[in-house]
Amino acid sequence: MTSTFDNGIEWARRAERVIPGGLNSFSRHLGAPYGFSRSRGAYVWDFDGNRYVDYHAAFGAIVLGHNDPDVDAAVAGSQEPVDLMGIGITRPEVELAELVCEVIPSADQMICATSGSEATFHAVRLSRAVTGRRLIVKVQGGYHGWHDSVARNVISPPQLAYGLDPMSTGILPETLDATLIAEFNDLGSLEDLYTRHQEQIAAVIVEPIPHNVGSLLPDPGYLEGLRKITEAQGSLLIFDEVITGFRHALGGWQEISGVTPDLTSFGKAMGNGYPVAGLAGRHEYMQRFNSAGGDVLLAGTFTGHPIACAAAVATIRKLRAANVFARTAELGGRMRTGLAGIVEELGLPAVVRGYGSVWCLYFLDGEVHGYRDLMRNDDERYRTFHRKMTDRGFLMLPMSLKRNHISFAHTEADVDATLGAARDVLKELG
Repeated sequence: MTSTFDNGIEWARRAERVIPGGLNSFSRHLGAPYGFSRSRGAYVWDFDGNRYVDYHAAFGAIVLGHNDPDVDAAVAGSQEPVDLMGIGITRPEVELAELVCEVIPSADQMICATSGSEATFHAVRLSRAVTGRRLIVKVQGGYHGWHDSVARNVISPPQLAYGLDPMSTGILPETLDATLIAEFNDLGSLEDLYTRHQEQIAAVIVEPIPHNVGSLLPDPGYLEGLRKITEAQGSLLIFDEVITGFRHALGGWQEISGVTPDLTSFGKAMGNGYPVAGLAGRHEYMQRFNSAGGDVLLAGTFTGHPIACAAAVATIRKLRAANVFARTAELGGRMRTGLAGIVEELGLPAVVRGYGSVWCLYFLDGEVHGYRDLMRNDDERYRTFHRKMTDRGFLMLPMSLKRNHISFAHTEADVDATLGAARDVLKELG
């Protein structure tokens, strides 16, 4: 693919004059293409008219395909009867809560949010209120949003991994100190924290698959072990299913694993790109919100927005009716099998990982179980592979450890074309 990106560069310059760095999120930095003007199905077009097969999928929010006609029709239909009220309830938010409570095993009740970060914020605060304890535990490499309690130890360099690695300045030290770091797939690391902080840990929050560092799959017995330990220690278990929820199964990873947490955050794919998220959990815990007369604040003008909720209702109904998970898993398997064959053919030190519609290619040798294994990854090769694939018209975020997503709109032809380009790029990388 060749382009001068003249129009995109001009828009980037305009953005830099009025937006810090020209971007509304640090992780949106792509270089060329600088921005996008159109999207449809599995494809997006940049400001200069170049088309890309989209595997970024808005960090996984696009599960059905861009501008899915059924979701768009539901959104259009919701705008005529009512828009934002900010008081009382609207039909879409009630219908959404009913659907979520039907399909997610841990959901007796749910609250709406506008982002995954907001949902995990509520989960952490609620767990502290329920237990009366101060500390929480997350795993190294897990990402649960931008708020202070969890903004540490995500993609850490080796010298900072498992130590103090905040994502931002401006966070109070005592807030950072109240979050402890364990290793994914290592129950011993969690047990050690409980030994050192007896009756002080309010909750363990974990992505069942830490997709923010690619695709670390839980070892057999790991999630069951988390459930057993947290119950024995009087802590809450929070599944952050903002990525896994509504992408791998209708009921999230808890449906697949059979492990039911106390609280579940979700978002991204539930609205196929519309700004909607939520937190669900056991009735006794959810009743602690002051909307139900409890003592935990629940507030927000845009939460339960009828347009976003209508999109989520339509998305979940289509996920249920259209056999989306089987189809996207089939395409994901085709991609992973093809990449594994190329890696073997070329004799590269690389490992293909993923599940269902998600796939990634780590540039390392050996097994991958936790973040310690990922510190062997060749980050420069990872970024370069994504960069060169994007230059060929296959959109992948050129940031190390970021995964790729397949939507219901992708085809076998898209996957096969991607594999052809990947073979050429990997030959170049050597």
